[in-house]
Amino acid sequence: MPRYFTVAEAERTLPLVRRIISDITTLYPEWRDLVNRHELLSARSHPEWGESPEQLDLQRQIESVARKITDCHEELDRVGCVLKDPQVGLVDFYGKLDGRDIFWCWKHGEEHIGHWHEIEAGFAGRRPLPTVVAERKT
Repeated sequence: MPRYFTVAEAERTLPLVRRIISDITTLYPEWRDLVNRHELLSARSHPEWGESPEQLDLQRQIESVARKITDCHEELDRVGCVLKDPQVGLVDFYGKLDGRDIFWCWKHGEEHIGHWHEIEAGFAGRRPLPTVVAERKT
């Protein structure tokens, strides 16, 4: 069962969410680079020879960074928000608007929660907070 937030409640989590997302947006490109390097090495290797020491080292690094990302993701889960895009730091908070389930939407670098979207709409369906909701968050 998801945790539902008012905009004000979601805003109060932002200092912690910002720190977690900052870690994720730093770790994710590192993980992606390690995976790409491992794939390139694997494509040039001979399977019958097994993995090279360099491949094994990259695999350990990939797993280490992935564990850190997973820990951050789990921390966001405990807060009650949903990580939508680790690359850009996109986070949604379940909310209610006019009696229906929606997401309050926040992206790394934004000062406040200023958008919402329908559950199915995703980031492309982002809309500014209605004035009445924006006024209630202070």
